[in-house]
Amino acid sequence: MAADVPKVTISNGSQTMPLPVIGLGTATHPQVSETTKSAILDAIETGYRHFDTAFIYGSEQPLGEAIAEAIKTGLIKSRDELFITSKLWCSFASPELVLPAIKTSLRNLQLDYLDLFLVHWPLKIIGEVKRLPIPKETIFPIDIKAVWEVMEECQNLGLTKAIGVSNFSTRRLDELLSFAKIPPSVNQVSINNFNFSSQTIKKV
Repeated sequence: MAADVPKVTISNGSQTMPLPVIGLGTATHPQVSETTKSAILDAIETGYRHFDTAFIYGSEQPLGEAIAEAIKTGLIKSRDELFITSKLWCSFASPELVLPAIKTSLRNLQLDYLDLFLVHWPLKIIGEVKRLPIPKETIFPIDIKAVWEVMEECQNLGLTKAIGVSNFSTRRLDELLSFAKIPPSVNQVSINNFNFSSQTIKKV
């Protein structure tokens, strides 16, 4: 299947790279690590090569374990055969927290680099997310310029091959493009139960 999966070309600002258009999302609730790991191994055996995770999903660790096992058992020859996407969660959407966040994700995944690292939502959350919907008093505007500068540093340091955003409106994208030295490779739009809206974001 892997050879048959169509790919699109994305740019990281200096070069192009192929992105498999069919991938396996790993967001489940409740998250059961062994079940997730088993599903990922089955997907790799079937031919999937693109896996989408995020810190908030709780699936980075089982994905990392599955990748390590897939290499050990010969399902794939190396990590380079896979395209791995993870995301910067809103609790870490401050410039001083971006580098620690991607390094945490890499440790969870047992990887040296991501293929794509996304800003998960265009907002910041103060404190941990312990229940849904997220209390509106914990949601604040993101300083996207300051955060994006460190996202660019993540790419320049080789911690990720490309950077992008998730769930950004066209207005937010225009704002980002007005100052980005490395433009976002993608804007991944997802449908979920977080139910963020401009009305819930505090003005500061």
